[in-house]
Parts: sequence; C-alpha cells; structure tokens
Amino acid sequence: MSIVLMIIGMGMVTYIPRVMPLIMLQTESWPKWSKRMLARVPYAVLGALIFPGILTFHDHLGFAMAGAGIAIGLAYAGAPLIVVVGGAIGGLALVTYLF
Repeated sequence: MSIVLMIIGMGMVTYIPRVMPLIMLQTESWPKWSKRMLARVPYAVLGALIFPGILTFHDHLGFAMAGAGIAIGLAYAGAPLIVVVGGAIGGLALVTYLF
C-alpha cells in the first residue's frame, strides 16, 4: 500500500508543475515576440537532447552528420517536429541501405 501511495504522490508532484502554467498564465495577452520564441522551444530542446548523441552514436562521424544535416534541413524548412525526427530516421535508414 505504501508503494501505491508513493506512486500517487510522485504523480501529483510531477503533474502539478505541468498544469500550473496552463491554469495560471493567460497566453492570449502575451506579446507576439514571446509567442514566436516559445514556438521554437521544441526544436531547441530536441537539439540540446540529441546533439551529444549524434556525435557518439556511430563509429563513423559522417553517418551522424548526415542525420543531423537531414534534421536541420527539415527543421529549417519549417517541418513539424515529428516530420523532422521521422525524416532523419528515414534518411539514415536510406543511407545505411545504400552504403
């Protein structure tokens, strides 16, 4: 029973900080520049999380740079985040198949 209560408590501790900004902040009144900046946050977070893994993923650095190039190109073109990730994975699968 204590484990169940601990899981519920941990869930509440992580849920509350995620919901509070949605409840407390009214995004309709934010300036346009802040909305544009926040729209780019997923790409920035993705880059910060994935870039170290790009450099250490494969023995051949060119393979990693090809995947990074595909992802950067798709992101620069304005593709949605899921398309960027899927495109990089698909591009690397194609590179692996061809070489």
